[in-house]
Amino acid sequence: MDEALYRRFLELRPLNVINALPGSRCALVSGRDIARVAEDNHAIVMACNIRNPLSALGILTAAKKADSFVLLELAKSEATYTGVNFTNLPSLAMQYSSQLGDGVVYSLHMDHFAIKSNDDLMEALAVVPDAISKGWTSVAVDASHNHDWENLMFTRDLAMHIPPYIGLETEVGEIKGAGVLTTVEEAEYYIGGLNSWGIFPDYLAISNGSKHGTYDTSAGEDEGIDLKRTKDIADAIAGYGVTIAQHGISGTPLDKVGRFRDYGINKGNVGTLWQNILFGLEMDPESGNAVMYGGSYVKRPDRGIPMELWNRMVKVADANGWPRNSGNYKKLNLSFHSEIMALPVEYRKRILDDTEKWALRFFEAFGSVGLGSEVIKTIVQRDDWNPAPERRIVAGRGDSTQANAPDGGSAADNGKDYSD
Repeated sequence: MDEALYRRFLELRPLNVINALPGSRCALVSGRDIARVAEDNHAIVMACNIRNPLSALGILTAAKKADSFVLLELAKSEATYTGVNFTNLPSLAMQYSSQLGDGVVYSLHMDHFAIKSNDDLMEALAVVPDAISKGWTSVAVDASHNHDWENLMFTRDLAMHIPPYIGLETEVGEIKGAGVLTTVEEAEYYIGGLNSWGIFPDYLAISNGSKHGTYDTSAGEDEGIDLKRTKDIADAIAGYGVTIAQHGISGTPLDKVGRFRDYGINKGNVGTLWQNILFGLEMDPESGNAVMYGGSYVKRPDRGIPMELWNRMVKVADANGWPRNSGNYKKLNLSFHSEIMALPVEYRKRILDDTEKWALRFFEAFGSVGLGSEVIKTIVQRDDWNPAPERRIVAGRGDSTQANAPDGGSAADNGKDYSD
């Protein structure tokens, strides 16, 4: 890329980035800029949950090679059980960007920032702005655990404390798996209600049959994303300038992933896949879903972490009473973080290589190859650091009240956590 163009771009990065990372030449941008370029080019933004820094390095390496944008994200819950948190990921990503010679376009996205109560809201009013001051450039407000009216109000109240230049994702309908579907009525009520208060999200996450984690195909469980319902909702909210964020993509065949763009999906979350690679699990070659045998994950000795380390992790899981196909294996990330990061180069290299290969496959399927530099050009052409959207309030507050909430005020929350 032309050096003069890139220098001008660096001057036009979000002010929170310039302030948080002085002297950096990284191409950390607002999620809003990436969202617009993706939509304009009929592409999907890959959002990658980072439970280990090696995943971030492998993904950024692939993004640099593919000239693709990417979102590095961390769910609120993930920050409690991994070695990655809202404080250290900005500096880690900056370091990896520098190691790669900079120029890779990425955003830092606070995924599934869950609000289940007024206490959660009060905490978020401190935590989210603090993270933004550290360089985070996109936020997903997730109050979907609540009934529709409370979801709308919690989302509104937190979103009003997020600067309009920061990317914004919201969610209606808790993501629980096949057969649990957000309705068009819920989406219209929710997005229209946000619009009436001057809240303009980039994306809406919905429950459309996906789940977070691994599909146990040996027990007859398969990915069940309902693309027809997804398209119906996408069409209904398109007038508000909002597109769909697809959660729970790990385990979805790449040929289906490649069709998402035709159903109003412009953001795709891929999380468990990177952990599967890190651990070195046997994976389906077309979906990345962890293969299970006899109710257990299958560890490959030639992939990921060493077999000896995996065996010790399994012992810890057994001591906690977790089944050997349990999603709770994600909680081992923190307790074994230091050992993983200190692995000999041969193990780190194979983790990085496999991460890069899978990321390149997803960039291709998502149609984002070559679009990283387009984000830089778009920002320079705008000649303004601020990507706050030009949208209007078109909905009335009276159309989204507590009295006409589609769910009648009944929350679907069953006490379980579906946020990552």
